[in-house]
Amino acid sequence: MMHAIRTPAQAKAWIESKGKSVKDFAEENHLDLHTTYQVLAGTKKGKRGEAHRVAVILGIKQGAEQ
Repeated sequence: MMHAIRTPAQAKAWIESKGKSVKDFAEENHLDLHTTYQVLAGTKKGKRGEAHRVAVILGIKQGAEQ
């Protein structure tokens, strides 16, 4: 089954709906904070490396989570 793909704005709202800050979310998921902010802002599209991992965990892109 395919998961819904979120927009960066929806991903940020999803984090906030869990009562967490972006910093908390990044730390809990062992993500680079700066990269997480860039993906949420749309300045990084998550095509490769850490940005891709962030995008997958946020539900912005489909892919295998590590």
